[in-house]
Amino acid sequence: MPLFRRWKVSPILGFLGAGVLLGPHGLGALSGELPWLRHFTVDNPDEIEQLAEFGVVFLLFMIGLELSWERLRLMRRFVFGLGAAQVSLCLAVIAAAAMALGQPLPTAAAIGAALALSSTAIVMQVLADQKRQHSQAGRATFSVLLFQDLAVAPILVTLAVLGKGDELSPRLLLAFAPAAVGLFALVVGARLLLRPMFRSVAKAKSEELFMAACLLVVIGAGVASALAGLSMALGEFVAGLLLAETEFRHEVEVTIEPFKGLLLGLFFVSVGIHLDLSRLIADPITILTIAVGMIVLNASVVMVLGRLFGLSRPAALESALLLAGGGEFAFVILSTAMAEGVVPPVVGQAVLVAATLSMMLIPALAWAAVRVNRQPPPKPADIAPEPPAATTPESPKVLIVGYGRVGRLVADMVSRHELGWIALERDARLVEAGRRAGDPIYFGDGSRPELLRRCGLDEAKALVVTMDDPDAVEAVVGAAREMRADLPIIARARDTRQAQRLYDLGASDAVPETVEASLQLAESVLVETGVPMGLIIASVHERRDEFRKQLNRPDALGGRTRRARRAAG
Repeated sequence: MPLFRRWKVSPILGFLGAGVLLGPHGLGALSGELPWLRHFTVDNPDEIEQLAEFGVVFLLFMIGLELSWERLRLMRRFVFGLGAAQVSLCLAVIAAAAMALGQPLPTAAAIGAALALSSTAIVMQVLADQKRQHSQAGRATFSVLLFQDLAVAPILVTLAVLGKGDELSPRLLLAFAPAAVGLFALVVGARLLLRPMFRSVAKAKSEELFMAACLLVVIGAGVASALAGLSMALGEFVAGLLLAETEFRHEVEVTIEPFKGLLLGLFFVSVGIHLDLSRLIADPITILTIAVGMIVLNASVVMVLGRLFGLSRPAALESALLLAGGGEFAFVILSTAMAEGVVPPVVGQAVLVAATLSMMLIPALAWAAVRVNRQPPPKPADIAPEPPAATTPESPKVLIVGYGRVGRLVADMVSRHELGWIALERDARLVEAGRRAGDPIYFGDGSRPELLRRCGLDEAKALVVTMDDPDAVEAVVGAAREMRADLPIIARARDTRQAQRLYDLGASDAVPETVEASLQLAESVLVETGVPMGLIIASVHERRDEFRKQLNRPDALGGRTRRARRAAG
């Protein structure tokens, strides 16, 4: 995978290729003649399939964390309009094509349902790699994928009815009742339990316990959703969406990210394993015709719908190519259809190979879409409108690490000058108090670079570190300076010795408590003795500058940064 990144090729292709190579239809087929290959190959795809499914589960959970109810409300036209139209029309068009090739209506409908759904895991990972998930095409594509997840349960219930030979009737609606009740219970239960549970865990100040709680939420929400007849991925999305409104959002993101990356890689490998090369070699024309036909039909429908729903031509083309391939739910739907006798096994297996092949082409289709459009990274005009807010966590003007008494005073002064800010604090009680007051404060350890990045450090105009723990302050300053050489970093220091260390680590300004207390005492003495205020202010500023020059040596990292910033200005 490092080679693929070095070659600027999507790592997804590497995982897919590894699955093909190491699967039972690749080198695994030779394990009988060469027993030593069994140590490196997979003979039975079912061995990793269940674990690989958690890759999609974790991905949807992370997507939910990056959204909010307000953003989802703004996307409702795309989710329930464009998404519903895409599923319905693609299903109908593919089913019509299957009937034209001689398949009966139930078989054609099952094939259409399977091939109308795209791969959430591959598409969203490709968009993330290209940094286009917040573009107009990215938001529209995600909206369609979200509706597709909602459509899985009704499709599976309908297949069960068709397999029993029952006629569609109003009683079929009763089959969806458990799913609706389960979704409602999941939302209510998550709203009541998630925040209190994480507050209790955060107060324990144990990273291991916090990680365990995150994994419990991810797996528990997926299992609860599956028991209700919904997809596990949908349950994870709802859980992530509800956690996105809490102060633990960013810390959960950083904790879950390594698991998501590992399991998503395993998922892509499992997709490659399902590519049956023997069937592809035995009947390449039929399988390639199905794959190409599906891509063309899906892309054409999405292109037309995208233009009808107001997408620009480049955005509609990008969405069309991203959604043209098959998805992971094709395995679930076609396996169910074959088990119920709706789709003959020979036909179903051929369609599955074609769907797998189309999934492997999604990164190439996405690359082609960007190259054809020749678009730079998304501009603000190309991004869907956000709800107005005085402060948004994604783009703070000032990032404050530490929200004790000093941090609150800094935040108050910043607010008085109408600058946006957010705060990070690792004391759960202070976070809870700040949240009750309506402050934009999040729980987490500010010394973790990924957490700083998720809190908006890349776009912040300044970082203020106000913690009273000297080691923690130095860790935050060092991590932030490594991430951004141009960032103004103002840090609280206990004394002059620590201030000098902070300058060496890259602080733009270090404020020693002892020096500031001395200056304030001197100012009060001078005022009481009748010295004019103008002279007092000038002398205090002069003495403060003298201290800064003594502490921030020219060879210190903070000194170099300040000179570079002055030169750039």
